[in-house]
Amino acid sequence: MEYVSYEEFKKMDIRFGTIKEIEPVPDTDKLLRCQIDFGETVEVGEGDEKKVEQKYRQIISGIREFFPDYEKLIGKQVLYIVNLEPRKIKGFESNGMLMAVDGQDGSPVFITPDTQVEAGSRVR
Repeated sequence: MEYVSYEEFKKMDIRFGTIKEIEPVPDTDKLLRCQIDFGETVEVGEGDEKKVEQKYRQIISGIREFFPDYEKLIGKQVLYIVNLEPRKIKGFESNGMLMAVDGQDGSPVFITPDTQVEAGSRVR
């Protein structure tokens, strides 16, 4: 096992995100393109037309083979690392990484809160 210092660990930004949209990445069997709510907002428009809208973060996850009914994941809150450098995967930018553990059968098991938490809640 390779150790990391506490200072290195503190650099990781780990948050609960709520899956808002999910669809398969074309021409792949394993990838899902997810739109995740981390409680971020953005101002759009100008002057009197200015308003605040919810901003979702796109994350590409290789979990499709384990979730044939992937639409059922919408609304689920799971952990993500959100401060990884963006990465292009099959032409889509991924802005984070889903965290899961291996289940007894090898399929991913999500780390979820016991009760609903605010989107974007940090692990501390």
